[in-house]
Parts: sequence; structure tokens; C-alpha cells
Amino acid sequence: MNKCPITYEDSGAQKYSREGLLSLSSGLETLDEFPFTAQEQRREAAVRAAKMSIQGVQPKLSVILKIRNHSFEIVDKGGTYIIKPQSDVYEQLPENEDLTMKLARICGLKVPVHGMIYCKDGSLSYFIKRFDRFGRNKKYAQEDFAQLTGNTRDTKYNWSMEKLIPVIDQHCTFPAIEKVRLFHLVLFCFLTGNEDMHLKNFSLITRGIKTELTPAYDLLNTTIAIKNAKEEIALPIKGKKSNLTRHDLIQYFGRERLKLNEKVIDRTLDTFRENKQNIFQLTRNSFLNAEMKQKYQEMLEERYKRLGLG
Repeated sequence: MNKCPITYEDSGAQKYSREGLLSLSSGLETLDEFPFTAQEQRREAAVRAAKMSIQGVQPKLSVILKIRNHSFEIVDKGGTYIIKPQSDVYEQLPENEDLTMKLARICGLKVPVHGMIYCKDGSLSYFIKRFDRFGRNKKYAQEDFAQLTGNTRDTKYNWSMEKLIPVIDQHCTFPAIEKVRLFHLVLFCFLTGNEDMHLKNFSLITRGIKTELTPAYDLLNTTIAIKNAKEEIALPIKGKKSNLTRHDLIQYFGRERLKLNEKVIDRTLDTFRENKQNIFQLTRNSFLNAEMKQKYQEMLEERYKRLGLG
């Protein structure tokens, strides 16, 4: 029996479940292994980095899905998916990111189509569909919060969560809705140990006349990936990057700064509370090894308690 790396379902004698393939395309009946080892992918990413419109610390490849060839193909321009291989520094980043993105979906956050694929050397790489692409080589206008605030990759940590709020007020079509989404995302990142949500990991997208927060991306439990992580959040809340409390996150950030009412806050907290069992079950069923699963679950339990969610 196999477990599908896209859906975590039993895929029988096949590597991928039917539902997993359908999430990519209704015309996809099988999917070949990605014809590169993890090392070759990292090398390709380094060589092509200057040509691509995607950047960051993790090696990334821009790809398109060739349905007739039932495979992903690397491209320099016009890619509709991004592939991230195994890191040569941090353990199981694809498995970590894929699980965290799936947990976000369980918790009601908008996320793009994503999953993992098998590669030539048997390793797993993470893929995510680009949400800023549509039609034939058409692109929605998207800007991350570093661009919107005049910051760079070198200064992407030199901001605060509170200072994201006027950016939403200024640029979003319906700021009240986006503030709820920001609150939801910030709580999720705290819950799942993501202490690297800097300015470039928050973005706005404009479709037609509507400007809003993009679907969530680059969600990763960095706390278990990095040994001896000392911070809990990349952009401080109330001047703090660690030892955050329920009061800091909910009373101060949610009520006082975002101006959310009790009903909205309770509804958001209920989403995490009601899905706790599903979150732990999916973590146990993930592709993380036993040690990483245990670390992830222990951290989840501690963060749930700190938020007062049981």
C-alpha cells in the first residue's frame, strides 16, 4: 500500500491517489517522477535564480505541468507552479511545509493547490500552484508588504505586526475583512511555530477592482526545523518576538489594534479549537519522520495551551 504525497490518502498500488491527480488537473491520469535528484534541483535553482521571478532562501524552481507528458517541466519564464527540493541544511522542509499548508486549510485559511512529488532519487519535493497566474501567461498584480512599505530583503524584519494594519487600511478594498484574515493567519503561525513570517511573506493581490490579501504561502514550522529557535514571531507584537501570551495575541493585537469584535474573535478561536483533533491526526499521518512528528505535536500542544484553547 502507498500513501499519496499530495492528499496523504491510501493510493493502493499507485504512487498518487486519484484525488491527488485531480487536484492538479482533471486530465491527469498519472504523474511521472520529477527527473532530478534533490542535489540536482538545488543546483538548477542556483543556476537559474537570476532568470526567475521567484527568490528567497529556499531553493526554488519555476515549472509548468505538462499534462500530455504527465510530468512537471522546469522553465525560466511563465511558470505556473513552484517546486522546492529537500534542503541540504534543514531536515524535511518539503514535508514540513506541505503539512503546515494542509493544517492551514483545515483551519479555514485560503491556500493554493499544493502537495509533494517523488523525484528521481526517491526524495520528495514540495510544489505549490502560483495564484498570481491565469490564462495564457497572464498575471495578476501582486505586491508583498516589503514592497508596499519601501523595505527590501535586507530590511524585511525591520517592521512590526501593528504596522501592517495601516497598509491594509490604505490598499485593501475591504480592510475590515482583511484584518480578520490577518488575525487568523497570525494566530495560525504562532500555533504552528512559524517564526519567519517577515514582510515578504505577506502580500496583496488585485483581481479586477478588488485588492485583498493573497492566499497564505511559505507556511513552515521553523521552530522544529531550526535547532534552539529563540523567537516565536518574525515581526514583533507589542515589541515582543518571544514569550507571547494570549493577551498579546488576542486582547492587544486582535481587539485593541485590529479593532475586531468579540464575535469575530470567538469565531476565529473556535476554528482552531474545533479542529484540534483533525490537526493532530493529520500531523500523525504526515510524511514527517517519527521524531519530527513528535516535535511538531509537542509544540502544537504547548501553543494550544498558551492560547487557552485546551
